[in-house]
Amino acid sequence: MANGGTGILSAGSLGASTFPAVTPQAARRTWPQWLGLGVALIAVAVTAILWDAAGARLLVGALGVFFAVRGAALVRTAGSLTDVLAARARTLGPVAVAGGLAAVAVAVASEALAASVLLVAVPVVLLGAAAALLARGPAARRGGLALLVWSLLVSGLLIGTGLGQSWARAGGVATVVAALAVAGLGVPLLIGAVNLREVASRPEPVRPAGCAGCACGAGGCGA
Repeated sequence: MANGGTGILSAGSLGASTFPAVTPQAARRTWPQWLGLGVALIAVAVTAILWDAAGARLLVGALGVFFAVRGAALVRTAGSLTDVLAARARTLGPVAVAGGLAAVAVAVASEALAASVLLVAVPVVLLGAAAALLARGPAARRGGLALLVWSLLVSGLLIGTGLGQSWARAGGVATVVAALAVAGLGVPLLIGAVNLREVASRPEPVRPAGCAGCACGAGGCGA
């Protein structure tokens, strides 16, 4: 969890006990990254909601940059991962880069196009996330049911707004919903950063004199 903080996080799973295996040194390196990313996500979300003229472009462009950078990082680090993870990184990395660059191109093109992309992407992503949670364990399944209900309500709102008012107005609603989701992802990152900072403030474990650290990872010198 301390390797960049790019997983899907929940606020309830980021207590101090979540990081028992994280060393203070790794926490010192990681918590500023989590803090910066959390603040950036919330700042982008708030600006997108308040900036009527280009909120959708800002949101789509920022997400595109994030996925492009993350995809490039996956490709770059694939060689240091296990075979299974390396294969996933080599598959997901280029897809993330291509999707991110496409999102940036959409954001540069026009506000209307960016809002249209969000109008389609918001219900698709919400429903996809709900389906993924429903396919997991009982605890995740409860969250999946809640997200499924929320996804159907949002989809109905967008369709109703498009048919009853205009699809441009529906795109504005989709922008607000997407911005709230982005801000929601930033909150657990901030919580995680606070807890990682607590881990970072702990003193490093004292090694016995003459210990080179070679056996510590294998269970200690007695191993």
